[in-house]
This record gives sequence, C-alpha cells and structure tokens, in this order.
Amino acid sequence: MGGIRVGTASWTDKTLLASGWYPQAADTAEQRLAYYARQFPLVEVDSTYYSPPAEQTVQLWAERTPAGFLFNVKAFSLLTGHPTKVSSIFKDLRPETDKTSVYPRDLDPKTTDEIWDRFLSALRPLTDAGKLGVLLFQFPPWFTIRRSNKDYVLEAAERCRPLPIAVEFRHESWFAGDNRAETLDFLRRHHLPLVCVDMPQGHKSSIPPVVEATADRAVVRFHGHSDKWTSRDIYEKFGYLYSERELKDWAPKLEQLADTAGETHVLMNNCYSDYAQRNARQLVDLLTGAD
Repeated sequence: MGGIRVGTASWTDKTLLASGWYPQAADTAEQRLAYYARQFPLVEVDSTYYSPPAEQTVQLWAERTPAGFLFNVKAFSLLTGHPTKVSSIFKDLRPETDKTSVYPRDLDPKTTDEIWDRFLSALRPLTDAGKLGVLLFQFPPWFTIRRSNKDYVLEAAERCRPLPIAVEFRHESWFAGDNRAETLDFLRRHHLPLVCVDMPQGHKSSIPPVVEATADRAVVRFHGHSDKWTSRDIYEKFGYLYSERELKDWAPKLEQLADTAGETHVLMNNCYSDYAQRNARQLVDLLTGAD
C-alpha cells in the first residue's frame, strides 16, 4: 500500500485563527505554519486561486516547513477558465477594460502565456526544496466533457511539465453513464490524477465521489455536506463537521485507493473554524489505528 498523507486546505483562515486551534504562542505567520507542519505532512494552498503568489512568499513557505512536508497549490483562476478579477492579474499585464473580472478569452494570447510563466516561476522555491505536491486544477461547473476541454486539460499538463497536476471536474457530464469509463481512461492514458471529491449531491456542480487512482498519485478532497452549498457565504458553504461515522466509512475506501496509488493525498476542505483540522486528526487516527 502506498502512503497516505492527510492535511487541510489552508492554514490561515480567519475563523481558524479565531477558533483557538493554534496555541497562543503561535502568534506570527511563521510560527503558525511551523506549528501546522508539526501536526500534518501536507497542506493545500487555496490563496493562489485568487491571485498568483509572490516568489518571496513561496520561499518563506519552503523555509518554514520541515523536509518532506508538501504543499498542494491551487491553480490561478484564470488558468482554469474561471472569471478572474482584473485587480488580481499582474499589474503590468492587466487589460484595459471597464470590467471588474475577465476570462482567458478577454486577454491577448501572449499575455496569457506570460501569466502562465510567472505563476509557475513563482513556485520554484517549492520545487527546488522538493515540497511541491501537485498543482490542483479545479475546473468550473461549465467545463463539460468534450474534446476541446480534454485538449485544454492536456495543454495545462504540458505547460506545467515537469510539475505534476491533478484534475478536479465540477460538471456531472464527466461521470454520467458511459462517460465515467471514458473519463477515467483519458486520465489514465495521460497519467493524470483524478481528484475524488466528497461533496453535496443534487446540485449543478455536483459530481459523485469516484474513488479511483488514475496515476501514481491519488488526491481526495472533502468538501463537507452543508445544506447551504449554494450559499455565497463560504463559511455556510463549507461549514460542515464530519461525524466519526462518516469518517469511519471513508477510511477503508482511502486504504483501498492507496493500494493502487504510490501516494494518496487527502485534504479536508470543510474550512470553517477548526473543523478541517479536527476531522483531519480523526481521520489520521482511524487510518493509523490509534485509540
């Protein structure tokens, strides 16, 4: 069985800081990241979805964590086809527009190429330190199963090479009927990890939790089951504390997944207060057989 790393999405959320999970002595960014890294071997960086990171910031992440610690980095929204605030784009690359948000189609291809290059370049301190896990490409709900979108997934993987990516879909068409086998085969042929998601069902963006390894690394993200999934308040959307029964049901599935993958990354993305950290610790204990 391959190894299973358990962590959470983010370590700086304001409701986490207010929850009391961090000891009072951990009152700086450096001390909080160091404390987090003593609890878990993996973390997901979500802030990079909203704006590209500065290389100096990434350097600090690498310096403040121990050898062997990994960061999974979420791809900048513009690179996954989401609407992106103009103010979040590199200042010298911002388009002249009255719009507050733009899509890739609104930019000159050369500008898009430069954004790709700068985003990936900023991650160099993590790659140099051997601390980059995967680049998470979470595609939007309108990213359906079709040839042009498959081609874009392959383009993203090629642009990032040799950095590994993982692919999270948010449209049911990828797993409807026979499309499930087609999607899994596509990812396996190109050695791309599918991101399995546990999330509320019955919504337009809902996809089933497909627990399959399509590459040497597997990734699972737990979004919770909030009954307010459509809320624009992220704390209502992700404010869900998994029960021990739910986690016990998931533990053998994760172990079976790890049997077919070289390494499995499990991220708790139920980021409200210390819910993710508490559930991550429970899951670690279940997987290791701790009392």
